[in-house]
Amino acid sequence: MAHILEVAGITKDFPGVRALDGVTFDVVPGEIHALVGENGAGKSTLMKILSGIYPFGTYGGQVLVEGKEVRFPGIKESERAGIAIIHQEFALVKQMSVAENILLGNEVASGGVIDRPASLAAAESALKLVGLNISPEAVTGRLGVGQQQLVEIAKALRKNVRVLILDEPTAALSEEETRNLLSILKGLSAKGVSCIYISHRLGEVMELADRITVLRDGKTVCTERKSAMTEALMITKMVGRELTSVFPEAAHKTGELFFEVSDWTAEDPASGMRVEDINLTLRHGEVLGIAGLVGSGRTELVMSLFGAWGGRQKGSMKLDGAELSIKTPQEAIAAGLGLVSEDRKRYGLVLPGDIKTNVTLASLEKISSSGVLDKNSEIREGEKYIRDLRIKTPSVEQRVVNLSGGNQQKVVLGKWMMTAPKVLILDEPTRGIDVGAKFEIYTLIDRLARAGMGIIVISSELPEVLGLSDRIMVMREGRVSGELDRQSATQEKIMTLAASLG
Repeated sequence: MAHILEVAGITKDFPGVRALDGVTFDVVPGEIHALVGENGAGKSTLMKILSGIYPFGTYGGQVLVEGKEVRFPGIKESERAGIAIIHQEFALVKQMSVAENILLGNEVASGGVIDRPASLAAAESALKLVGLNISPEAVTGRLGVGQQQLVEIAKALRKNVRVLILDEPTAALSEEETRNLLSILKGLSAKGVSCIYISHRLGEVMELADRITVLRDGKTVCTERKSAMTEALMITKMVGRELTSVFPEAAHKTGELFFEVSDWTAEDPASGMRVEDINLTLRHGEVLGIAGLVGSGRTELVMSLFGAWGGRQKGSMKLDGAELSIKTPQEAIAAGLGLVSEDRKRYGLVLPGDIKTNVTLASLEKISSSGVLDKNSEIREGEKYIRDLRIKTPSVEQRVVNLSGGNQQKVVLGKWMMTAPKVLILDEPTRGIDVGAKFEIYTLIDRLARAGMGIIVISSELPEVLGLSDRIMVMREGRVSGELDRQSATQEKIMTLAASLG
């Protein structure tokens, strides 16, 4: 079968690092081709070349469409060749309507004036292609994440896309939204649209892909048909070694109860989401998992405990027997709480800053004297956590925005470890990172718990909750719907409590 797209010997260098080193693979019409690899393997860099973000002349090798070499000077030229990319962070204008977003840059106009009826009809036609039954006049920012994802795909299909690139498309979707998206992609494949699917969720890859290409350290390891691949083999090829045991094998030896939340009620002032009558306990050395569906109130609970909502809460919170009154994150840090947010780029990092600045950001008093920052101490602390957490970087001066997702998450973890918290809260700690980095973070969580730290983990991945937790608290509609211990917990029991099934 003729190739719709070929990548031949692509090489890309950045200062001090070779991101791509002779990458080669191809895509045939109507194929769903998965691209997998650890963070830093070169997937995103390669996609930026294919989509024209990195123009011809900034890389070596060839890109061919239907056997002919193409040299994209920019994004527009890539789109004209039928290639469209949907990034993990959507390129939508939230204040505009769905129709305006779908037609942005390709407006339906007559005599320089937008033809509104024709625009709405064109948008409705594009929405039908992705099975999204909403008004094209709806404000995009008011849609759910899953619906916004489909608007992005409708926008791409409107441009007569032949190769659709999706980068971690299900990272923020619910299970139902994920099933819907996978079904739509299979339907597009049947109509001849090719898809390059980038995901760390290997179960989705095995369900969806026709062929799988593995990248490691900027090089092509292999391209195989799905029938010749297993999840275990994929992991081995991605990380270059076999991971025999992903999660800690035994429960932790827990100590005395030292953190207690009673009759806790709080409200997110932005969304209005409430959590009510929450009771929670934590022991030294214990990992408490919090499970629940999207919208169950998990994030709202921990954000309120951390003082993010100011005084918009009531109830009791005790640490080491002392009553806490926390109204700001600064007070939470001072009391001994740390929070790794689910949105590391928005709440966890100063992206333009370097590693040492980010690691020390919550502990400036530890590296200052009389209000003056000790630059040498800042460098030492940054280098310490680079070593301890195995952050892949050329230097402590590296800007965090240029790190892979897994290494960015390690910087966030380093920042909170430096504060020496008594209670460490991890909200979706492995979202959007590869299996190798996940393994390292699981190992770190286990190590911290065995050293006596109390840890709370929120995760939408049920195997992760089950594998890490000594005890699991399940939430539904802002309340605790049940609790399970490590021995008795199963995915079925968690889902029953989360969805009120049976």
